[in-house]
Amino acid sequence: MTKMSTTRKLVVTAMLIALCVVLPMAFHTIPRAGSILLPMHIPVLLAGLVCGWKFGLITGAVGPILSTMLTGMPPTMAIASLMSIELAVYGLVTGVMIYFVRTRSATLDLYVSLVVAMLVGRIIAGFAQYIYFFGGTYVNEVWTANYTMGLWASSYFVTSLPGLVIQLAFIPSVVMALERERVIPLRYPIKAEAAA
Repeated sequence: MTKMSTTRKLVVTAMLIALCVVLPMAFHTIPRAGSILLPMHIPVLLAGLVCGWKFGLITGAVGPILSTMLTGMPPTMAIASLMSIELAVYGLVTGVMIYFVRTRSATLDLYVSLVVAMLVGRIIAGFAQYIYFFGGTYVNEVWTANYTMGLWASSYFVTSLPGLVIQLAFIPSVVMALERERVIPLRYPIKAEAAA
């Protein structure tokens, strides 16, 4: 199978943006599940890995804003805007990384791309929150006047640890399953003897 057409990428991106709206609705029936399980991150990371950096960036930028407009989650446009920055970085970085990283192991390529994107996205999101809220931030929907390294680490790594684990377990499995079923192109061609 050859690479995905632009039309197909647009269709997949539209479906993943729709998931950015639908997944949080399902998870937010549990208190604080959004900040713990990070349901909106999954479609964005998939968009970058499957469709490339442009489509990942679009999915990440549009998903939170559309979700706020349609469902009220995240609860304010300010939080949605900050999430858009963070998720746009995830989509962009996963797309760039999966394009350039070539370890000869599709699974390792996926993990390297995901981990780098998660780190870069969290760093950029921390800076964006610090600047946007003039050195303070909302942590668990409560205003905190001083945005410290401890708060950043707590909200982006400790609170969200279950979500990070879910992403690292689930996303590579989905991408590999899509490759196996030839829904998306194989990352590395199968050798003739291995296919026989």
